[in-house]
Amino acid sequence: MDKVVASAAEALADLPEGASLAVGGFGLSGVPNVLIAAVHAQGTGGLRVVSNNCGALDSGLAVLLAAGRIARVTGSYIGANKEFARQYLSGELEVELIPQGTLAERLRAGGCGIPAFYTPAGVGTLVADGGLPWRYDGAGGVALASPPKEVRSFDGVDHVLEHGIRTDFALVRAARGDRHGNLVFRRAARNFNPLAAMAGRITVAEVEELVEPGALDPDAIHVPGVFVQRVVALTPAQAADKRIEQRTVRG
Repeated sequence: MDKVVASAAEALADLPEGASLAVGGFGLSGVPNVLIAAVHAQGTGGLRVVSNNCGALDSGLAVLLAAGRIARVTGSYIGANKEFARQYLSGELEVELIPQGTLAERLRAGGCGIPAFYTPAGVGTLVADGGLPWRYDGAGGVALASPPKEVRSFDGVDHVLEHGIRTDFALVRAARGDRHGNLVFRRAARNFNPLAAMAGRITVAEVEELVEPGALDPDAIHVPGVFVQRVVALTPAQAADKRIEQRTVRG
């Protein structure tokens, strides 16, 4: 039952080339930076990443993106990540952009063993009809477009069929975790982390504070240990290393 691994490198030593990877975080909040750094140091490439966004300010997944280690991204937001946009438009990167709520539910459904579900989000758009550019040809044309999806009416309202997501690995960051893999997140850092943890066949969690089993209130646990296979305890310096994407001050 003790799922603690000595280091991030050891926890990800069996991550294969071309693996699919669900990654928690939103912007710079709740991003498993230590695990991402271990993937970068390992040199694994051709990764198929599922994450809300692909890092920012040269942090998070932006590290792997800049190194050319990511082949495909399933996400909701490109934002101000200029390298992400450049690789997408130049045809170097395949990107499946989907509604943010749909992404969340696809991850949750995959983790719950639900193969597919219907949602009204995207009906009447290219999300349902097909034709969204997944890969450009580098000359302004579309090399690969999304296929049309099944649309079905329920109570007179059209819904599009979306499939649950399961990945080979998942990387998440938690505020607290125990040796059994039970996780607790803090405020906004919770974001996509529980959903990513559920979707991974092998889920690795970096935790800011490692506690013994029984120390966490059972009613406060966000992700039960059944979804987590490996736990990496962060050093105090690693736990305190949190960047701010948009710093604002008020007089």
